[in-house]
Amino acid sequence: MGNRAPQKDENVAGLVPVLPSFQTTARIASREQYEQLYRESLDDPDSFWRRELAALRFRTPWVQACTQGFPVTRWFEGSRLNITESCLDVHVENEATRDKPALIWEAEPEDASGQAEQRTLTYAELHRDVCAFASGLATLNVRPGDRVVVYMGLVPEAVVAMLACARLGAIHSVVFGGFAADALRDRILDCGAKVVITQDGAWRRGQVLAMKATVDDAIASCPGVEHVVVFPRLGHVPVCELQSPRDHTWHDVIEGRDRSFDHHVAIVDAEHPLFLLYTSGSTGKPKGIVHTTAGYLAGTYLSTKYVFDLQPHDVFWCTADVGWITGHSYVVYGPLSNASTILLYEGALNAPDPGRVWRIIERHKVTIFYTAPTAIRSFVRTGDEWPQRADLTSLRLLGTVGEPINPDAWQWYFHTIGGSRCPIVDTWWQTETGSILLVSLPGAVPSKPGYAGLPFFGAEPAVVAASGAAPESSSGLLIFKRPWPSLARTIWGDADRFVAQYFHTVEGAYFTGDGASIDDDGYVRVIGRVDDVLNVSGHRIGTAEIESAVVSHGAVAEAAAVGRADELKGQAIVVFITLKIGQTGSDALKAELLARVSQEIGKFARPDTLIFTERLPKTRSGKIMRRFLKDIAAGRIPTGDRSTLEDKEALLALETTSMTRGSE
Repeated sequence: MGNRAPQKDENVAGLVPVLPSFQTTARIASREQYEQLYRESLDDPDSFWRRELAALRFRTPWVQACTQGFPVTRWFEGSRLNITESCLDVHVENEATRDKPALIWEAEPEDASGQAEQRTLTYAELHRDVCAFASGLATLNVRPGDRVVVYMGLVPEAVVAMLACARLGAIHSVVFGGFAADALRDRILDCGAKVVITQDGAWRRGQVLAMKATVDDAIASCPGVEHVVVFPRLGHVPVCELQSPRDHTWHDVIEGRDRSFDHHVAIVDAEHPLFLLYTSGSTGKPKGIVHTTAGYLAGTYLSTKYVFDLQPHDVFWCTADVGWITGHSYVVYGPLSNASTILLYEGALNAPDPGRVWRIIERHKVTIFYTAPTAIRSFVRTGDEWPQRADLTSLRLLGTVGEPINPDAWQWYFHTIGGSRCPIVDTWWQTETGSILLVSLPGAVPSKPGYAGLPFFGAEPAVVAASGAAPESSSGLLIFKRPWPSLARTIWGDADRFVAQYFHTVEGAYFTGDGASIDDDGYVRVIGRVDDVLNVSGHRIGTAEIESAVVSHGAVAEAAAVGRADELKGQAIVVFITLKIGQTGSDALKAELLARVSQEIGKFARPDTLIFTERLPKTRSGKIMRRFLKDIAAGRIPTGDRSTLEDKEALLALETTSMTRGSE
């Protein structure tokens, strides 16, 4: 997040005032109220969090909010809880929310009349299904601390699977359904999963993804997997060639299981791991970010409540997949802990046509719409006619996530989609932060298109000079000076890497990896990544992962992946390739390399451009000079000191090479 290439300052628009019509009912309705709560969250965290978390269920109360600082952070120690009781049980026990819709699901395929399959689960029904599936997983010997991989599309059962694991105290690791078998295998092996939950297949852009077949390929090299549970989304489970006794259908697992409140509820410590979520790193090896129970619940609950100004009647649609942190925090745990109604949509926002997203909003009377700038830019490209065909008057709040939104797209979103009546919350956060840390609260402060905004409660950002040792600056590295509850605790199996990556750059602070600036009003503007992790359509992809996939082809000697600014995706992937002697670059070879990246990582990681070159610009020590490659990829003449180049002719040759587009 926060990974888009920098925009020029002159393109950043001015203040957009708080809308009086929204402010009258807002939970936080003035900057003074925001400032009072914010100062309390920093100066008296015990009182702040005790009051703000009163609606959540702790079986054993905590004594002190935060007991340690960076890098070993601990929150709400001494408390014991099960997160699903705050997401389900408390609402089922309340007559006002027991029969309230928790999940409204719509399938991708539409019939000739434009209708699609739909399902609704009330809080009572969702609780019933979670209890039944947890009971079934317990019969498969899933115990507290065990790791369970969830590899599914966006169906209600994916949410049920996550919550059932949490109810048992098992650690779920959701893997995005677009990942290929090799990437899935690596994640299963790294976390040591004993159970994989999947489905026979999923719909995406009118095509069927064979998910169970991908799982079979992945776990052929995973001897630790004892059970695979298959949900029959397409009704093709027999076609999946279930392997007995390893494989089980979803219905077999839940048939006749206990659906009571207390059966199989694991009451765990505050710092008990809730889930692992793998995100790309600059070393090429994906890292399993560990989030714990109480702190993560606190961050997602409170941010969902105030950032989106949740009201009882809201229908909340966050378009993220549950395979990413946004889906965890703002599709599942944040909205459910607030007793909100969540919309789930299985497929692509533009399937079968660019009007699908707007028909969904009209059909389900969505009030809060939270999506990525990449999607918004694609909406702009397809034109105003599509949203104008739908009734969008149910909307009252818009949000963006995944990368900064450029001011032009912000204005289009505000006027065309929001009808100039819906505030926009431009949110900054990361997989590692767990919940939103920078935002302009919609009823309290004006928005600034191009700026993420002000710090959320408990977060204390600063911008420091690139050396990390200088005092605070108006432009530099974005850091946070103190812990907040939903901060990740470690990297699974690699605590040293966690400390080195996030806490060594600036002593005594969390370094986000982003550059930023801060203005006189305290608004933070995130400029972009300062490492070699790319952000493509909101997906973080390590350059080393892409290079590894390309170099695995027998014709390739070396590869260097960089990003360039892209109006639609935020960043596009450009790969410079040197071939082995005797090999020749061709369209056929490009097709093979693109297919290999799709197979080993996923289609979302396919490079936009492949450039064959005889040599890569390197230093005398053999390091590839990526800053020059980034300039070339962007169509610029490389600038800067060339004195360390071993072969200046390699750079000169690249400067005159015309780039050839790869398939998208």
